[in-house]
Amino acid sequence: MQPSTSCVYRNARIIDGTGRIRQGYLAVEGACIVDVGDGDPPKSLAGRNAVDLRGRTIVPGMIDCHVHLSMDAKPKLDPPVSPQDHMLAVLRAGRNALHTLHSGVTTVRDCGTPGQVDFALRRAAQDGLCITPRLLLSGQALCMTGGHGWQFLGTEVDGPDAARRAARQQLKAGADNIKLIATGGILTQGSEIGNAELSVQEMRAAVDEAHNAGKIAAAHAHGGQGIKNAILAGVDSIEHGYFIDAEGIDMMLERGTWLVATSTPVRNVVLHGTEAGIPEAAVAKARSAIDAHVASFKAARKAGVRLAMGTDAGVPFTRHGTNLDELFYLVELGMTPMEAIQTATRDSARMLKMEHLVGTLEAGKYADFLVLDADPLEDISLLRDPEHVRQVVLNGRTVLDRDASRFLMGAAFSNIGVGAPGTPA
Repeated sequence: MQPSTSCVYRNARIIDGTGRIRQGYLAVEGACIVDVGDGDPPKSLAGRNAVDLRGRTIVPGMIDCHVHLSMDAKPKLDPPVSPQDHMLAVLRAGRNALHTLHSGVTTVRDCGTPGQVDFALRRAAQDGLCITPRLLLSGQALCMTGGHGWQFLGTEVDGPDAARRAARQQLKAGADNIKLIATGGILTQGSEIGNAELSVQEMRAAVDEAHNAGKIAAAHAHGGQGIKNAILAGVDSIEHGYFIDAEGIDMMLERGTWLVATSTPVRNVVLHGTEAGIPEAAVAKARSAIDAHVASFKAARKAGVRLAMGTDAGVPFTRHGTNLDELFYLVELGMTPMEAIQTATRDSARMLKMEHLVGTLEAGKYADFLVLDADPLEDISLLRDPEHVRQVVLNGRTVLDRDASRFLMGAAFSNIGVGAPGTPA
């Protein structure tokens, strides 16, 4: 059921995101956590609506730092052409956002949509027309003329002045993050995965605008030189980083740059291949990258590069709602289950500069959490099956309760503040 605004969850195993494991309670008042502790709730919490979670586990709401809500995971990307295409993209994004939320992801950073689709989605959520995770948005990605993504999510820029102007336009529209295309990519025809695209000067102009506005900047970057160009430009995170080299790793460590490694999409392109309709050139590029990705991720992690979780959900066969597959791959790549959970919660919140709001289960933060029917520290793969996610709570409100067969939707959830990040009341 949907809890009242004053609720205490008791008798739960609590993995709070800080590394601590409790056997105890979590109390919610309105949108926020007011107390969390071991054992029985104190008498001061008496009289609240009580939910007994004996045998179940509470974990923080997961954070996916790289999604594309307007994309549908089809084998081929269909660039929007007409105004009707953009209208349909908003509806599609709303559906995909709900699938994402019901899988256990309560905060997402969308890393590029056509037009202003993502901003329209946030407005729809704020008006109670749909339910979404907490949204951090990029608007259109900045790419060079003819560069990766120009057809389906980019705005083309040439020169620092054009990049600065485009960044300001995205910020004016409501962007929380400026997305830059530093190298070629897997899915754009004619774009070579290792080639550098935007220059240091172009990216630096856009990054400066983001930072001047108190926002962050991310760079899609596969090839080694493009990765280093983006680091020199001052981006906060490198997305993918499949061909990062030792020099690039050292530069990331020196500057504190984050890596969002997105293991899921390259695996899915290789797994499904041309037999599923993915273009041959895209499959060939993914095959050329997958071994390098594994080696570079392990090298970056061993060196101490800061890591956050992202999936690239929306690209071919990386479906919205399967986001937590990425935690399984993080463990496969060498993390412990606890480290994978912290990467997808505490560390991702830090990268997004939202650690004071979300990412751990602590008093004063938003009440974003999942109730699981088993212990993910014993078997991280259970997160790949949405049936193990029995409840999803966002801002203190239950948006999914599988036990009660309840899926909260629409106007019943209006005015709860799932738009741009803010400060808990």
